[in-house]
Amino acid sequence: MPKAVRVGGGIGGLATAIAFALRGWEIEVLERSTRIEEVGAGLSLWPNALRALAALGLGETVRGLAREEDSAGIRDSSGRWLSRTDTETIRVRYGSPVMMHRADLLAILRAAIPEHAVHTGISVTEVQADGTVVHSAGTSAGDVVVGADGIRSGVRRAVCGVIEPRCSGYTAWRVVCTPTEPISDMGESWGSGERFGYSTLPDGRVYCFATADMAAGTRGGGLLELCARFGSWHEPIPALLAAIDETAILKHDIYELPPLKTYVAGRIALIGDAAHAMTPNLGQGACQALEDAVVLAHVATRDGDLTRYDSERRPRTQMIRKRSRLIGTVGQLSSPTAVLARNALLRSVPPTMQLKSLAPVLDWECC
Repeated sequence: MPKAVRVGGGIGGLATAIAFALRGWEIEVLERSTRIEEVGAGLSLWPNALRALAALGLGETVRGLAREEDSAGIRDSSGRWLSRTDTETIRVRYGSPVMMHRADLLAILRAAIPEHAVHTGISVTEVQADGTVVHSAGTSAGDVVVGADGIRSGVRRAVCGVIEPRCSGYTAWRVVCTPTEPISDMGESWGSGERFGYSTLPDGRVYCFATADMAAGTRGGGLLELCARFGSWHEPIPALLAAIDETAILKHDIYELPPLKTYVAGRIALIGDAAHAMTPNLGQGACQALEDAVVLAHVATRDGDLTRYDSERRPRTQMIRKRSRLIGTVGQLSSPTAVLARNALLRSVPPTMQLKSLAPVLDWECC
């Protein structure tokens, strides 16, 4: 029986383990943390990701813990609509996107893997092209080694040397709160170098996120700063801010990877953020990791030629990474003239053109 070793126990690593196990491989997951758990944040799963989850046999389970997204769009800080998303046409053409808590998806993936296959508290020190993995508990050997260890991947060094993530120039806040009044819609609002978005989770809680231009490593930035930046924006943003528990706020600078020349070397393959960490502006980070999982297992089982995985996944993920970066650049515009021009342009774009721009992202089928 062939064996696949995964370094990293996040969404991509666990999904890849499931994909290989379904094809008859022995699996081993090495996770640095002592527990596999996810911090509190929401997660959008677009139709392409749901097709990947269906290929893993988890589509219905995920939908049972998710909420269909039935409205979306972009407004300015006063609440004026700049762009409305035709969610009904998306549903008919591609299927409904859903929103869920990241921890719920991670729990579903973890439950689908045998307990004995997951090893936590393991630090990997070296990965070799022949499939040897040296770690704090000894060594492992795999016919395929999957680097699923995130944007600051150690496995990536064995594939393409030291590649440093680059900062986007803005910071993000994420938090889940429970407002006093139900929130039925979702969407983003764009200001001048600032954005605020929200989406309702299945249990009625609301996932909120915000961004602001800020130098990497800037200290502070808690609830007081969020209120100062967004407290005068349109409802329900002030109501959501009032419902936030400051201790639940996650603040982090946004980074991405520059394009890699390859995702594979010998028996090693990179997936997810280890291969193509992208800004969150398209909501495709986890979605692309799920696609990676399905494609890699298919290619490795079919003929073992991992370069086929690279040739299929690298162009697509880099296209999506570039689009996500562009959306962030446009969304973070700060000069008054640029903001006025951006808003006018958004109002002028018909829904049909918006849907056309989404097609290359959503129109993906499993192997």
